[in-house]
Amino acid sequence: MSLEPREAPATPFDIAGLVEYQKDSVVSRTLIKKEKGTITLFAFDKENSLSEHTAPFDALLHVLDGEAEIGIDGKPHQVRAGQAIVLPANHPHSVKAVTAFKMVLTMIRS
Repeated sequence: MSLEPREAPATPFDIAGLVEYQKDSVVSRTLIKKEKGTITLFAFDKENSLSEHTAPFDALLHVLDGEAEIGIDGKPHQVRAGQAIVLPANHPHSVKAVTAFKMVLTMIRS
C-alpha cells in the first residue's frame, strides 16, 4: 500500500507492513513530509544502528516490532514493541537494534 494523497484518508492499513527488513541494513520510508513535520518508518536488521547525532526538533520514536537501545545524552534506554520515547531537540541521540526492529519516527518542526 502506498500513501498517495488520492487514497481515502480513513482507510486502515498495517503500518509495520509498509517497510520490510533487509539483511544487514536500515531501511526507511517517509510516510508524510510536510513543512511542520515528518513521519518516517524504519526497519533495522539486528545490530544495525544510527550513530549519535542531534536534530534541531523534538521527535517521538515509537517501536512497532522488536527491541532497540536508544541513547540520549549518553544514557541507554531499552525500548520494545508498543513503547515510545521522546528524542528532545538538540540532545545527542543514537539508535541500535537489539533485535530486528521497526519504528515510526514523528518529527515536529517548530
